[in-house]
Amino acid sequence: MRRITTLVVCTLAVCLCAGYALAASTTYPDTMKVDYFLDYGGTDGFATLELTNTGYSGGNICADIFVYDPTEEQTECCSCLLTPNDLRTINIETNLNSNPLTGTAPSSGSIRIVSAETTGGACPLPYTGITPVSYTLRAWATHIQTSYDDVLTETASQDATLSSAELKALQNGCFAINLDGSGSGQCSCGSGD
Repeated sequence: MRRITTLVVCTLAVCLCAGYALAASTTYPDTMKVDYFLDYGGTDGFATLELTNTGYSGGNICADIFVYDPTEEQTECCSCLLTPNDLRTINIETNLNSNPLTGTAPSSGSIRIVSAETTGGACPLPYTGITPVSYTLRAWATHIQTSYDDVLTETASQDATLSSAELKALQNGCFAINLDGSGSGQCSCGSGD
């Protein structure tokens, strides 16, 4: 009987610890989109990122954008206001990859887009206080597949579950850019609204 009681207590302790570990990390469903970009020697002029606010939240949102190079270093970040049903067109080359922190634009990389609440109706640089908003952001990107600009594809950006750890890493990278960059490393929002 003693061995069974010890086994039950140990199993219960393991379950409680696992439950606590899962509860300690918050996740935000349908708040982050991921995509990529390729630049074939400056021919990326037609590659765009298209963003829209579905209106699900009932108001304006921010599209917090984080650009990474192939070595996983954040190179640019910005926050773009999206009104309900707005279509914002962002040029990959001129808006997201022309002002990197290092001064040298990467030839390829990845993009993270987080839908977030506005701060006083505005979208400040996303390095503190991001409050994710679910079910509001949709994104598509065109990709140039050859160096001749003759093969374009357009796909929906992929959904990714945002964790509190990833959110913190995104904010920390943007904070470092803001601290070190003196304006370098801040992307821009293209056209829309």
